[in-house]
Parts: sequence; structure tokens; C-alpha cells
Amino acid sequence: MQRIPQILGHLFSKYVRKPNTHDVAKAGRGEENNQASLFNKLHSYESANHQQQRICGPLAALTFNLVVAVGIIFMNKWVLKNVGFQFPVFLTVIHYAVSWALMAILNFFSILPASPSSKLAPSSLFTFGCVNSVSTGLANVSLKYNSVGFYQMAKIAITPLIVLVEFIWYKKGLAFSKVIALTVVSIGVAVATVTDLQFSLFGGCVALAWIIPSAINKILWSNVQQQENWTALGLMWKTTPITLFFLVLMTLFLDPPGVLAFHWSFSNTSAILTSAFLGFLLQWSSALTLGATSAISSVVLGQFKTCVVLLGNYYLFGTNPGATSIFGAFIAIGGMSFYTYLNIHAMKQQSRKVLP
Repeated sequence: MQRIPQILGHLFSKYVRKPNTHDVAKAGRGEENNQASLFNKLHSYESANHQQQRICGPLAALTFNLVVAVGIIFMNKWVLKNVGFQFPVFLTVIHYAVSWALMAILNFFSILPASPSSKLAPSSLFTFGCVNSVSTGLANVSLKYNSVGFYQMAKIAITPLIVLVEFIWYKKGLAFSKVIALTVVSIGVAVATVTDLQFSLFGGCVALAWIIPSAINKILWSNVQQQENWTALGLMWKTTPITLFFLVLMTLFLDPPGVLAFHWSFSNTSAILTSAFLGFLLQWSSALTLGATSAISSVVLGQFKTCVVLLGNYYLFGTNPGATSIFGAFIAIGGMSFYTYLNIHAMKQQSRKVLP
């Protein structure tokens, strides 16, 4: 852009001089440098995405997300119940504020991966932030008013919704064998959580309202990373300020008053900040998982978390799952194992077709 006024000035100058070979060679080198700079920028976007995929493949991303997600569910439940922080949406605001601060530090030291910001329109980033804020905010509200078991039970409805939306938007089909596997998983989770279905009318409405934005959020994050060469941290860096804006608005309607009157002792603040740091890791690991796998695989991983959460809920919160829940957990794990086998088999077949 800086060269355009110079070129126009040369064209419309009243003192026209003949170009010499030195000027032509200099202009040629400048054009080559501009093209090389543009190529390096595009290459850096793609290489950052490829480096993310190489360092954090599907197995690493799934494991990372599993460990962090189980930890934050219990940590958030501890903060909301034991610490007495009765402001679930404002807790989410703290999570995203800490995440944005950590990413700002990474960006200051040039550690944050390059992101192709020109490939997403402002309206798309606005949509990302809005859907992400509603999905995450309502998840914590559901966790406050419902039991952990009912919170996990509500996730069952996300699976068929993702299948339906991906079929309508992207014309993606699903093999019948995978449908059977996902059905077995859903039945197993339903049986596993049937003994821990404690919820209120308001909590049930929040859980139902949370299902749709959660499914759409997973689909968007998965497709944008895989098709537009975005990295997980790069996309988080662009969408977090918008997400924070909508979350602050949600606190006015979904949180009770009195957050400033809360007893901000050292122990309480430490617990909340620990939850916030886990929230950053959860956002990062979830984005990595969606970028490395798919929205449906992410949901199946969430159902596997359910089986882990049920056992942890028994030890931490005194809820006895019973023989029925244990039996359901084994059914769900069997369905997850079958679904994982089908995915691995499909990837092997695809790789054989690519190889000559």
C-alpha cells in the first residue's frame, strides 16, 4: 500500500524522466520481496496449524482434554458448592478473563501462533464469541442447579443434534455401524446416570437451552480449524474478547446479586483462580480436540468423561452410583470402544487410498 502513492506520483509528475535499468531492477527486487513476504505469511499460518497437528495429534488432544475436563467439573462444583461462590456465569467471566490475560502474555513474547485473521469476517468472529459465551455460561449454570449426573445426561442429546446439523450444513453422512455405536454409548450413559438425576425445573430448562449452542459451538470450532488453517490458540485469541462481552451481559440476567459482597479470602480466591486456570486449559484442550478429530468424537469423549465423573462423584461428593450405574458405564465404554475401532479402521482405509 505504501508503494501506490509513489507509483501514482511517478505517473502524474510533470517532470517525467526515463527509467533506467537500476530503477527497473530495484522495482523488480521490491516486487519479489513483497511476494516473498506474502508467501511467508501464508506459509506461517499453515505451518503453525501443521505444527499443532504434529505435536498434538488426536490421541494427545483427547487425553489432554479428558484429564482437564474431569478436573474442572469437580473443581467448579467445589467452588459453587463448598466455597459458596453462587455466581456461575461470573465464574465463567473470570475463566475467560484469566485465559485472555495468559494469551496476551504469550502474544507479548511472540509465542502465540500466527492466525489468518483475514480469513474470518468480523461477523463470523462475532458469531463465534456469541455462541461460545452462551454455551459455556449455560454449562456452569446447569452445573449449579443440577447434579453432575443430570449435567452429563443432558450431553446425550448433543450427539444426534450434531449429526443432524452437520448433515444439513455440510452434507456429512454417518455410517450405520457408527450410528449403532453411538446409540449404545447413549444408552449406556443414560443407564449410568439414571441414579443421579437431581435437578430443578429451572435447572432442567437451562440444560435444554444449553444443548443447541453447545452442539453448534463444537461444529464451528472443528470445521474452522480444519478448513481455514486456524490454530486453537489463534482462534481463542480472536474470539475471547467477544465471548467476554456477552458473558458480562449474561451475568445481569442469570446470576444473583451480591458478587462484590462475596468473601474474597485467600483460600476462596485461590480456589477460584485454580478453577480459572483449569478453564484456560479446558478451552485450549477442547479446541485442540475439535481441530484434531471431529465434533462427534469430542462428544463421545465427553461421554467417556461421564463414566470417570460418576466414580469421582462418589468419592468427592458422597453419591453412591450403585450397580445399575456401574453396569451402564460398562455398556457406554463398550460402545465407545466400538466407535473408536470404527474410526481407526476408517482412517487406515483412507491412508491406503492415498498411498500409491
